[in-house]
Amino acid sequence: MRGGRLLGILTAVALICPVELSAQTAAVTTGRERSDSDSWSVSFASDGYFVPDSPFVLSPTLIADHGWLHLEGRYNYEERRTGSLWSGYNFSVGQRLTLETTPMIGGTFGDIPGVAPGYEVTLSYRRLELSDTGEYVFDLKERSGSFFYAWAQLAYSLVDWLQVGFASQHTKVYHTDFDIQRGALVGIAFSHVQFTSYVFADHPRPTFVLEVVLK
Repeated sequence: MRGGRLLGILTAVALICPVELSAQTAAVTTGRERSDSDSWSVSFASDGYFVPDSPFVLSPTLIADHGWLHLEGRYNYEERRTGSLWSGYNFSVGQRLTLETTPMIGGTFGDIPGVAPGYEVTLSYRRLELSDTGEYVFDLKERSGSFFYAWAQLAYSLVDWLQVGFASQHTKVYHTDFDIQRGALVGIAFSHVQFTSYVFADHPRPTFVLEVVLK
């Protein structure tokens, strides 16, 4: 039983990130790298959800920044079999204490056709980082289907390649009740690849999330 579960997890990891890792370490960071006004910065993130008594869910996100312009494409993020496209405005203030904010507007399609205002905020001070991503989805097909989604986390970099912290989420992607789930996170980085694992243990059987980011 345990062998089958381990094989399933390893298979999911291979699907999430089919790349060869370098042994060279790099700084762990949850914030986006801002591009200058003359170049594009592109990154790819994929979250795998291991939920008790539910099918495995893979949620990929493609992000592109060009100066102030922020673009995103997501799938299985707001809901299963639902995609979304986003446009936003990047701005930041501060040097030692840095605030990066991106207000956004998006549209969802698939199982939930709708319109969604959203935001991404990161507050950083030395090795400490507080971030929050949220949106309100207005379901155009069924008004009662509208909902608020949020993912907040507080992380501290113990060393350049290792990060620990706490996270909370309010999500609909795997059909849980709309309560706030809290948990812990551990992140490591290898060159341009970053892995972050989350454990949400509010319920008797915890939910595991594995995130892979390619920059």
